[in-house]
Order: sequence, then structure tokens, then C-alpha cells
Amino acid sequence: MNLLMEAGVASASHFPISFTLVYVVGFIAAVTIGSIAWYNSKRPAGWENKERPNIVPKVETEDNASQGETKKG
Repeated sequence: MNLLMEAGVASASHFPISFTLVYVVGFIAAVTIGSIAWYNSKRPAGWENKERPNIVPKVETEDNASQGETKKG
């Protein structure tokens, strides 16, 4: 029984840092992409007249493109 417990502790201490790095980078990427998508979506209640933050890029959609064409024409 003690041998199994020691084997479990030994293998847990050698957890590869690459797995942790992948999870951390993936989490940061998911938060970044989700934030950009949220800012580019329709504004939630109370945010209708607020300006878009400068760090968030403007993403053209079919709705935006069709509105732009009617304004030009």
C-alpha cells in the first residue's frame, strides 16, 4: 500500500510544464477571443451609446456591410 502511495506522489511531482503552459495559453486566448466577440456583438442594455474601446478591432459582418452600402448609395 505504501509503495502505491509513493509511486503516486513521485509521478505527480514530475508533471510536465508544457501541459500547464498549454492550458494557460489556451485560457488567455479564449478570454481574448471571447472579449473581442462580445465587444463586436450588439450592445447589452445600458451600453447602447458607449464607444468601442480602442484596443478592440472592428469586425465587418454582413449586417455592417449592407448598412454601409445603403449609407453610401
